[in-house]
Amino acid sequence: MSFSTDIPAFTLHRGTRPLLVSMPHVGTHLPATVSQRLTAEARTVPDTDWHLERLYDFARELGASVLAATHSRYVVDLNRPPDNANLYPGQDTTGLCPVDTFDKTPLYANGAGPDEAEIGARRDAVWRPYHAALAEELARLRQQHGTVALWDAHSIRSALPRFFEGKLPDFNLGTANGDSCDQVLADELLEIAQDVPGHTAVLNGRFKGGYITRNYGQPRDGVHAVQLELAQSAYMSESYPFAYDEAKASALQPSLKQMLVAVLGFVEGR
Repeated sequence: MSFSTDIPAFTLHRGTRPLLVSMPHVGTHLPATVSQRLTAEARTVPDTDWHLERLYDFARELGASVLAATHSRYVVDLNRPPDNANLYPGQDTTGLCPVDTFDKTPLYANGAGPDEAEIGARRDAVWRPYHAALAEELARLRQQHGTVALWDAHSIRSALPRFFEGKLPDFNLGTANGDSCDQVLADELLEIAQDVPGHTAVLNGRFKGGYITRNYGQPRDGVHAVQLELAQSAYMSESYPFAYDEAKASALQPSLKQMLVAVLGFVEGR
């Protein structure tokens, strides 16, 4: 099966301060060459990182750049390595071009996912342009500011037995076990998250950062990368149609903003 798409792989707002917020899983677009082969459930793209652009609407006001995916992760997962290597050896994960949902139900109505040629075409049409934009924007910000930060914004259902036991903490900060970000900044961010009333937080727990955090986070070269995986129960309904919860989100946003302010304070002070 051939692959083609009719819209760009991303949207990019270029900011003025040394922070890039990446949102690789907010996309919902399914090109016809993919959509027509999916199950009815899959076409609702349930594993999307819903509403993050709305939740982080303050990022532009802070002067941050914002890079957001347009295509669903079911087309190609932008937070996986291009060679589809497992980032969590020994644990169940979804691949570069997933064939099932987080609940392990098939994506494709006939059970046949993309072959290697189609995977390559999806990678070239969507994955590579997103990563080229990410790398170019980090380079632009580094040229202007010297030291920069990359905030990889994610969210996921709070209960997913396939990936973790029990209920996920609300704030899941990942720095690739300290490799992608200065520990002083990581500890400050964890402290902010732990101080959010009625919420839980962890650093480098089940989610330590995906390909983006691990690949681009190079503290010694002036790029500090942090992934935040939010439990969706903290700001939205986790069942279809995945509605935004204004009350919950409004209670969460000041702390998210405080985190980005802390990140900016750190890198602008270097």
